[in-house]
Amino acid sequence: MTEETYTFHYHRCTLNRLTDPVLASLVRAAREATYTAYAPYSHFYVGAAVLLSDGSIVTGNNQENAAFGAGTCAERTALFYAHASKPTAKVEALAVTARGEDDRFSARPVSPCGICRQVLIETQQRAGHPIKVLLCGSEEILIVDDAKQLLPFAFETF
Repeated sequence: MTEETYTFHYHRCTLNRLTDPVLASLVRAAREATYTAYAPYSHFYVGAAVLLSDGSIVTGNNQENAAFGAGTCAERTALFYAHASKPTAKVEALAVTARGEDDRFSARPVSPCGICRQVLIETQQRAGHPIKVLLCGSEEILIVDDAKQLLPFAFETF
């Protein structure tokens, strides 16, 4: 048996230092999307924003349900809505953030769950190019240039 290490590269910045105005708009759209999330159980309001190849931004948020498996995450809501409403547009980037009941955004950058990571990878395969993922906290933003880096041993169909 051999031991191997998996590493990946990401960029770290703040919203004030995000030089790309389109990505800054994407982060702001994700933050705004938290205000229409439905999270009566967790009180963890997540917003996601997807940048499409036509320049439009589509948002989504978490939608909880008393039958916990029936809810859906913000990332999947945004990605599925993007594909349903604009099936020919390719996903270029996704930003995700969260805030609590106190209206304060998470101090730490928020990352997608495993299911959302798998959906991101399949969306990336459909797009035919890497999808940039912005993991956003109240101040700090981590930028991953390829969604596949978030799930190195993703399920792939044959």
